[in-house]
Amino acid sequence: MVENGKSLFQPVLTQALDHALVHLEGLSTGSVAATADLRTLRARLGKPLGDAGVPAGQVIAELTRDVEGGIVGSAGGRFFAWVIGGALPAALAADWLTAAWDQNAGLYAAGPAAAVAEEVAGAWLKDLFGLPPEASFAFVTGCQMAHVTCLAAARHRLLAERGWDVEQRGLSGAPPVRLLAGGERHGTVERAVRLLDLGKEHLVSLPADAQGRLQPEVLEQAIATAATAPTVVLLQAGELNTGAFDPFETLIPIARRYGAWVHVDGAFGLWAAASARHRHLTKGVALADSWATDGHKWLNVPYDSGYVIVADRAAHRASMSHRESYLIHDSDARDQIDWNPEWSRRARGFTTYAALRELGRNGIGDLVERCCRYAHALVMRIGALPGAEVLWEPTLNQGLVRFLDSRAGATEPDHDRRTDEVIAAILASGEAYFGGVTWRGRRAMRVSVCNWQTSDEEVDRVVSAIGLVLKKECPA
Repeated sequence: MVENGKSLFQPVLTQALDHALVHLEGLSTGSVAATADLRTLRARLGKPLGDAGVPAGQVIAELTRDVEGGIVGSAGGRFFAWVIGGALPAALAADWLTAAWDQNAGLYAAGPAAAVAEEVAGAWLKDLFGLPPEASFAFVTGCQMAHVTCLAAARHRLLAERGWDVEQRGLSGAPPVRLLAGGERHGTVERAVRLLDLGKEHLVSLPADAQGRLQPEVLEQAIATAATAPTVVLLQAGELNTGAFDPFETLIPIARRYGAWVHVDGAFGLWAAASARHRHLTKGVALADSWATDGHKWLNVPYDSGYVIVADRAAHRASMSHRESYLIHDSDARDQIDWNPEWSRRARGFTTYAALRELGRNGIGDLVERCCRYAHALVMRIGALPGAEVLWEPTLNQGLVRFLDSRAGATEPDHDRRTDEVIAAILASGEAYFGGVTWRGRRAMRVSVCNWQTSDEEVDRVVSAIGLVLKKECPA
């Protein structure tokens, strides 16, 4: 848009670009943790909404000033608290273009290029993961909605097989759907069960082995207790704290014999399939019925980006699709509304397309392997520091470290307290960002690596910083 011969967009977008570059280039040197507290941020941002508008340049200038210290450095290479990736250069640029193009990516007619980019990227993802090429797919906000979408397809097929049209009749009076899962499943699974009105009381926790994996005899016994009930088996490709993988090759055939639907939570772990070194962990995963994973984790595209893949295209489409006379549908093109829970939606395919092209097959495999190597180095080197111990040595990109109270007679609660104190001191240093977790009854520091910018130098820096914390800031 031009006013008096001048672009209304260029000045403010240039202003935003300048700030973005300062932020991105400062990730390697600045504090990873936020430095502004809640009161400060509320005071800065909590302005009254005036009757008159404010010039765009002033809005952006004040916004960037007021959020200073309140932006966590999770886009950089020293963030290890949760499974959060950064943003590859091509993916970030594509995300900016996505906002500028401003397509409603619900229909091919509303954004032809957006629909085709998503179609191509979806095919690339299935190929990378070694999943059936004929499977359907969807791009959603993240694994939360990926689980919802996959389980909606499962609900449709399992109830249709028993003569119940759940989309038409709802769940009142329907045969209850039973869900079998390991006890260390992610919380997004439970939320998906609630959102789909499947009922948490029908979600059965099954014991896992010492590695956090569901065992064949346990699954067989659980399914056999109600062999004819509509059943979903929930398996994991990469447990949240340990990165453990269920043995798909033995578990999925058991579920198949009983007609159960198998859904795989592969939020980050499914990406192991792209690595020659770690691909063995996903052996047999292609036998499942549905898979959920994220792009904003290991693919390093900006938030938000999640992927749904479903082997039963008919069940997937029947659970999601809708038609209206005012919509324009193309008989040859792929309309995203047929596969997604959203009606209006962002064109998420562009960032995924850009990231996959920037990295290529070899680059994706290298990224996975580097992150796993750095996770192992961090856990083992931190665990070797005085007053620390390794609770879980990474088999992928997740590990656990605990900090010990050195006083004579120290108890488990003392070690828990010490662990939380050390984590807090590391955050206060600004040198790295780790999070705590209660794992099998003990407090631990989670180490999670999936950022493309993490390097050997940053691993050295973080280990040295933690060594100083243990010596100076948290004396035993």
